[in-house]
Amino acid sequence: MYLLNKFISIMMIFLFVFSNQINTYAAESQQLPLKSEGAVLLDSDTGAVLYAQNADEKMYPASLTKIATAIYAIEKGNLDSIVTVSANAVNQDGTRVYLNEGEQVSLKKLIQGMLINSGNDAAVAIAEHIDGSVDRFAVNLNEYLKTTIGVKNTHFTNPNGLFDENHYTTAMDLALMTNYAIKNNVFAEIFGTKSLEWEGQSWKTTLLTHHRMLKGEFPYQGITGGKTGYTTESKQTLATTADNGKIRMTAIVLKAEQKRDIYDDTAVLLDYGFKTYQHAMINQGEIFKEDNKEFYPEHDTLITENVAGCQKIINSDGILSIKDSNGHVVQLIQLKYKEPPILKTVPTKSGKSKENEQQFLQVNAIYGILIIVVGGIFIGIRKKFTRKY
Repeated sequence: MYLLNKFISIMMIFLFVFSNQINTYAAESQQLPLKSEGAVLLDSDTGAVLYAQNADEKMYPASLTKIATAIYAIEKGNLDSIVTVSANAVNQDGTRVYLNEGEQVSLKKLIQGMLINSGNDAAVAIAEHIDGSVDRFAVNLNEYLKTTIGVKNTHFTNPNGLFDENHYTTAMDLALMTNYAIKNNVFAEIFGTKSLEWEGQSWKTTLLTHHRMLKGEFPYQGITGGKTGYTTESKQTLATTADNGKIRMTAIVLKAEQKRDIYDDTAVLLDYGFKTYQHAMINQGEIFKEDNKEFYPEHDTLITENVAGCQKIINSDGILSIKDSNGHVVQLIQLKYKEPPILKTVPTKSGKSKENEQQFLQVNAIYGILIIVVGGIFIGIRKKFTRKY
């Protein structure tokens, strides 16, 4: 039993270290009046999934791809390094920052041009600088997204999101990418930039974000960052982050017919999130019991709960479910298994433990009783034999 309990505790520790927060699809049954086909709303801090609609359906992201390109480049590259722009980068279709072949630009400036003005040329220049070619960049980016961020249904073939039937993702994966990226200060700063003075060899201008809520054209209080996307095949796509001072949200909407739809849908998602959810804390060492097992959070743990209240349900594997008043799972948290106390033995003067000594005495007592019984029987038989003869 001790070995079994030890094995269980080791497995619980492994799971706790691997992932304290487990994503779950809360509010899947909640229906919001969205026009976009795919949508996900996350709590930016806990990762709790507050709304999900067609979250795992493969869709085309268009320029939301650049969120992944940006965070990968920030983490893998040197922001102060100088990039020499290739002819391949200059000849990209769609939105550009009008780079010249042979122009030398810092990596950070290219990331700014890519995220703020959605420069397809800047994206390719970044990819070639980081990994030598677009093809190699795509391979490494996909691996990075899987192993570092944990996406499951994404495959990118280029750094800018120009249409390719093998270039796809999901609303959930994009939410995970965005939520991961905004925890990087450099990314968060660029993602939230409304305007930037730009001076290149062929273009001197002020770059303005394309995100109309961030820019203020569709006013919504608390918008902190965003990225737009569009191709004929992907239709309208949008990534947005917001903060009302109490809770932060990450919203993704995909495949809307009209540009206005993605902003209306994002406002609906944010309204729902800010109105319905709040933060609470599970204290370090708080005990949750199930099947005669005890589990606890190793640290104070932030949770997302419905403002109407929540239920905390633990299972025998130590996974704590945070449910709203309707029984919908908002968040899953892996707790740590608490090992039962081990009975320690105390050595005696002879060097033997008390437990062993007691066992020894018990055995000796039994042998002693047996000897007395056998001896008594022998004496009785002898007396009878003596009388007879």
